[in-house]
Amino acid sequence: MKTIGFLGVGNMGSAILKGIAGSSLHDETTLFAYNPTEAKVDALTAYGVKKCTSEAEVAGASQYLFLAIKPQKFEEVLPRIADAVTEKTVLISIAAGIGADYIRKLTKPFAKVVLAMPNTPLLLGAGATALAKDDSVTEEEFAVVRQIFDSCGMTAVVAPEQMKEVIAINGSSPAFIYLFAKGFLDYAAKAGLPEESAKELFVQSLIGSAKMITGSGCTIDELIRQVSSPGGTTLAGLDRFYAGKLTEVVEDACEHCTKRAYELAK
Repeated sequence: MKTIGFLGVGNMGSAILKGIAGSSLHDETTLFAYNPTEAKVDALTAYGVKKCTSEAEVAGASQYLFLAIKPQKFEEVLPRIADAVTEKTVLISIAAGIGADYIRKLTKPFAKVVLAMPNTPLLLGAGATALAKDDSVTEEEFAVVRQIFDSCGMTAVVAPEQMKEVIAINGSSPAFIYLFAKGFLDYAAKAGLPEESAKELFVQSLIGSAKMITGSGCTIDELIRQVSSPGGTTLAGLDRFYAGKLTEVVEDACEHCTKRAYELAK
């Protein structure tokens, strides 16, 4: 039996936990959790979670321990689990900007660390999680971590030194996409279109466009050309995006996101 613990069961931690409970992993795992607000753990007992009374207890009970607390809490909380971390413990951090060396400094020099950057669609089982494997983590251990996140969506592996840059691509990008969507839906309201119909049409267009990117075999530029008839309505709108330097704005937003990740890591 694999023992999987959660230090913190906020939205992201509880979503990962529910993903495990609803997957094939359920029958071969024992789940543990600790949260300062006990009611949050109590709400998860239906998923077979065993409640721990301290950070050290959940760390001692778990081979795979999710550090699902806020980055600013690491310095305060991680020293409390240091004595419970052994050569068999795999620490999985979902905190933006936090590196493996920092986690080892607060726990044990030999600690095994997997860095993960999930996103909020994981709450619906449709997450996209970037994972980075520490050299001390075995392939078998990393496969287990990847299987856990795959139960909540999909995963991709990146180098540890790229974990800050990837935040903009999958961690923060849902917020950027929502803001983009808001512009279209605000226009629909201004034009007097029915709210629900406009939302359904635009959302399905997002889903369909995503599938075209992954399944059509075409490049992004080719897909744009497919929609853009010469002298037509799409090009009239695209001209305004080009005039506003949309792609440059997106790149600038991503760079500022990454810059903030490096600031948080200090």
